[in-house]
Amino acid sequence: MTQNTSIHWNENGEACTALWHSENGIAPHKKVVTGDDTLTADDAYHLACEGTAILWKGDFQNARQLLQALVRRIDKPSKKSKRTGKRVDKADDVAVKKTAKDIFHQHRLIQSQRARILGNLLIQCNCDHTIALRRTPDVTQACLEAYGKVSESYVISLRELLGVISAHEWRKNGLPILADGDGEPIFVRPHYGVFSPVRGEYIELLCNTPLPKRLNEDSIAFDIGVGTGVLSIILAMRDVQKIIATDQDDRALTCAKENIALLNLNSQVEIVKANLFPPGKASLIVCNPPWIPARPSSTLEHAIYDPDNQMLKGFLSGLKDHLLPQGEGWLILSDLAEHLELRTRQELLAWIEIADLKVLGRVDTKPKHAKAFDDSDLLHFARVAEITSLWRLSLRD
Repeated sequence: MTQNTSIHWNENGEACTALWHSENGIAPHKKVVTGDDTLTADDAYHLACEGTAILWKGDFQNARQLLQALVRRIDKPSKKSKRTGKRVDKADDVAVKKTAKDIFHQHRLIQSQRARILGNLLIQCNCDHTIALRRTPDVTQACLEAYGKVSESYVISLRELLGVISAHEWRKNGLPILADGDGEPIFVRPHYGVFSPVRGEYIELLCNTPLPKRLNEDSIAFDIGVGTGVLSIILAMRDVQKIIATDQDDRALTCAKENIALLNLNSQVEIVKANLFPPGKASLIVCNPPWIPARPSSTLEHAIYDPDNQMLKGFLSGLKDHLLPQGEGWLILSDLAEHLELRTRQELLAWIEIADLKVLGRVDTKPKHAKAFDDSDLLHFARVAEITSLWRLSLRD
């Protein structure tokens, strides 16, 4: 998040300033005007497209409606985009494959431009995280969870603020991940900035794959990249006695510690700040790295994008030094990057071989999330073919 930077604007003939907050690392806007309930959606869209930010001074609920109006104007699909995104029939497969990487980069460019335009509607928060606008909900706790205590008034995009509010609801209500022995749901509570385990197919893979026999002798596992703690929780529920979970992100570490404590699993799960592996060796080492080898455009995207496959290759290359004999490394990975021509299966297998590992087996499943069935999505041709796999790896003899 940007820190110690200010944003400036004129209001009623006076020069005003406040701290600027952006989780995406966006610099403070240079051109800022104030807007209220008299501003039309068309005028707001024109200002946002030309790079002028609008600091909202009207009714808060009207600001939300204005943001939705901007979304409708941006997302109105053209006939050309519909033709580009769809796989029409098998005769088009070759053409789609040749342009898959280009379509992916086109998708990211569209998303970046969309975020830039929508990020131009701004809200000012007081130093106690209150907002001095009509019909504003109580966002104090949500902002406190995301940003901590602040000493000065600050300005953020309304879009980011709505993300903070949404994250607070996720944290308050929890996300069911599986059921306990009595059929009661077990929840994790994602924090703002920590990737939510909304894709249940990889959770099912971890629940259903037989555990390595080496755990009967040494019941210790490592969870690399703990996030919310969901994989550690599942391993604990499967009676693994000692789990050491690592992450580098402070938000993830705090989130995982809270979820582990809420489920009374502190005696089984230890959370450690580390780059990939903790010291020592384990019978089972699990990792669900970011699936797409591309550069994240914000801190919030690090759970999705892994530049140059750094985490994936780091996990594979480090397994041989941390696996006990007859132990297993479980790599949970989608092949979406392969369908987007960002990584090949041959490259993945080569990295496994270079790391002195062998493949014991692979368990596959198809995604069930909504985007897999949305044929208006530009990347539908890849999502419809996607398979998520749990790769069972071991030391080479």
